Amino acid sequence: MTAGLKTIIYPVKDLDRAKALFKALLGVEPYADEPYYVGYKDAGQDVGLDPNGHAQGLTGPVPYWHVSDIRATLAALLAAGAEPLQDVRDVGGGRLIASVKDADGNLVGLLQDPEA
Repeated sequence: MTAGLKTIIYPVKDLDRAKALFKALLGVEPYADEPYYVGYKDAGQDVGLDPNGHAQGLTGPVPYWHVSDIRATLAALLAAGAEPLQDVRDVGGGRLIASVKDADGNLVGLLQDPEA
């Protein structure tokens, strides 16, 4: 059902400070550096910084599970008792994301890349 946990997004308040920290941690320059999102790739992981995350209700990092059918996976999680946080939306280039909270308040993100 998933291709694994490959992406984590951190909500940040100060994008410049967060960029300095993650550059020091990862030792690489970002592959995307925009006012609305900064992304790094390292060791098979995608690490993103979202300066709008707090305004969208994110309280901490969100791990994103890569799935082949985001709508079916989201429906299955909701049927299993998850609380919806963010419905499916396109974040650019056909990449779809959604998120839920489990019964303990943990954030679970879903990500579907466009088909090649």
